[in-house]
Amino acid sequence: MIKNFPIAEVVTLAEMITYGPGQVVSRTVSQNKMGGMTLFAFPEGEGLSTHTTPADALVYILDGEAHIEIGEEKMVVATGESVVMPANVPHAVMAQTAFKMLLVIVKSD
Repeated sequence: MIKNFPIAEVVTLAEMITYGPGQVVSRTVSQNKMGGMTLFAFPEGEGLSTHTTPADALVYILDGEAHIEIGEEKMVVATGESVVMPANVPHAVMAQTAFKMLLVIVKSD
């Protein structure tokens, strides 16, 4: 089920979430037993510390740049780019600049 999202209306994802001073802002778009979609806005210098998840996660950068670590790999992912963080592999996300992303979680049965 898709929620918090206009139906049958063209939208710009980056405009659906705003930056909060000194805080990570999130907005759930969809969540069910097979996965979910969430919009995030990170101010510069904020992030998510190293963790693992039991599902694959696709990060799509809507605005700005993120420093992402997946296992031993370190990369900068910028507007319009995406990367998959595989299940059970440690990963972290840090705002290189203020950035917005769509996170798509895909679970196996």
